[in-house]
Amino acid sequence: MNKTITMKQLLPWVVAAAALSGAASVEAAAPGITGPTFNLTAQAASISQPDGQAVYSWGYGCTAPPDGTNNKFAPATITTTPFCNTMQIPGPTLVVTEGQSVSVTLTNGLPAAAGNTSILFPGFNVTTSCPSSTTAGAPQQGLLTCEAVPGGTVTYTFTAGSPGTRAYYSGTQGDLQVEMGLYGAVIVLPNGAPTNGSCPAHNLAAGVANGASQLTSGGESDFRLSPTGAAYHLAQSCYDREYLFQFSEMDPNIHVQALAQVTACAKTGAPVGCHLNVPTEPYHPAYFMINGRSMPDDMDTNYAFQYPHQPYNGNPHMHPGELTLLRIIGQGRWQHPFHEHGNHVRILARDGNLITSAASGAGASQLAGPLLFTTTTTPGLAMDGIFYWTGKGLNWDAYAHNPKSSDPIATLTCTPDTNGYNTGNPLAINYYEWCQDHNKPLQAAPFGDVAAGGPATLPDPNLFTNGAWYGGSPYLGPNATVRATGPTGTTPPSGTIANPPSSEAGFAFMWHSHNEREITTNNIFPGGMLMMMLVDSREFVIDESN
Repeated sequence: MNKTITMKQLLPWVVAAAALSGAASVEAAAPGITGPTFNLTAQAASISQPDGQAVYSWGYGCTAPPDGTNNKFAPATITTTPFCNTMQIPGPTLVVTEGQSVSVTLTNGLPAAAGNTSILFPGFNVTTSCPSSTTAGAPQQGLLTCEAVPGGTVTYTFTAGSPGTRAYYSGTQGDLQVEMGLYGAVIVLPNGAPTNGSCPAHNLAAGVANGASQLTSGGESDFRLSPTGAAYHLAQSCYDREYLFQFSEMDPNIHVQALAQVTACAKTGAPVGCHLNVPTEPYHPAYFMINGRSMPDDMDTNYAFQYPHQPYNGNPHMHPGELTLLRIIGQGRWQHPFHEHGNHVRILARDGNLITSAASGAGASQLAGPLLFTTTTTPGLAMDGIFYWTGKGLNWDAYAHNPKSSDPIATLTCTPDTNGYNTGNPLAINYYEWCQDHNKPLQAAPFGDVAAGGPATLPDPNLFTNGAWYGGSPYLGPNATVRATGPTGTTPPSGTIANPPSSEAGFAFMWHSHNEREITTNNIFPGGMLMMMLVDSREFVIDESN
């Protein structure tokens, strides 16, 4: 009951979010910069929140934009104008390949009063050097690693080990510096194809419908980072799309005090050696972020000009049957129980450690990770998982097929494979349809009863005065409203189109924290850790170029 109430409360925002997403191309992917040599800086700037606040923060950034040779923006198919400013939250996503020798040089551009800073790379065997001399500007040995003094630099080197997703973050006064925004992600790509097979051809065949039954081949670019199409060296880790989500929280009181003390130490007459002494307890976060943004900002495009220090979004999209790789990191102090509506997430690995069966022989190559209802992230933990949605279990035809209809799209066939899905023709519009529900309309008469021929009864449309996106659309594909039209010429309220283009309808699944406080912005609901997974029919081209 509590969950039902919460979802109803989301209605006003959902309508607004749908309008925002309809104004631009579909976007997401897992953007970053490639190595193996990176030059980063730690600097101060302010990041924006949906309540209008500009929060003083620290973040990692690029000392110079990628030059297209040693450093490039990833994925290679990005066509927008990406940027890597001298400070961003989260820091630049570092994309490397297994076996590469990686070098990261950090310049400390923080206010002098902040003192030293550094980077930890958990899961890697890092080499760095702190000279025993006290030469001005030389790195200094800290409690956990070698640190860059104010205005100085330090270099870290390591070999990219096993594939997977990992965090990086400050190793200096972590209670303050990580809170201020000094964290980011490392993605290690496998250096070869899976050892037990290969990934099928990347089939994103969305495009112009060829007649009424199938699509033209091609139509979408490949935005995966892995050239093999697999996240690890197992064919069971093949995927079609990938997204990176970094969850974090902020206590604005800490940021306000940090700015006040930095300002005081910079004044004429401040004592020599003036440094920060910011209390980080008690801890009362008020902002909860996905990739450095709070909802609804996280549904704007990657590299949107209005977020110069928050370049990465959180707006996943997919087609039915696609395997969507989720890279998830907990970057704050709190656990974040994040729930992906629509299906459970099959965990592949944690911190780059693939979870496989302990059996010997062929069984050793079988995945053994759990199916999670919520992907709970503990501080510093990274995980990779697969999400997919096919329409199985809806108990009605997701494509509005109805043999009584004269619409040719509604007369498509569905031939089940051994698992019950329509997989014979990858170019079919209803590829991967769950055939058990084929030709089972939601309602024969949209405003009728179950006895009128459908498995469910839609509620009175007057109940949905806040809009059509209470749970997406009841059908996928072009002209979904036409195919949902009843004998009187009216349509159920959920048939209203709210997804671009005007002829497209998709399913909208709310993805959100299961800690209700974390779906607020400064204690105002809705906000915080919320986003939408949009499942679009295969005629709709998902453009992740920005």
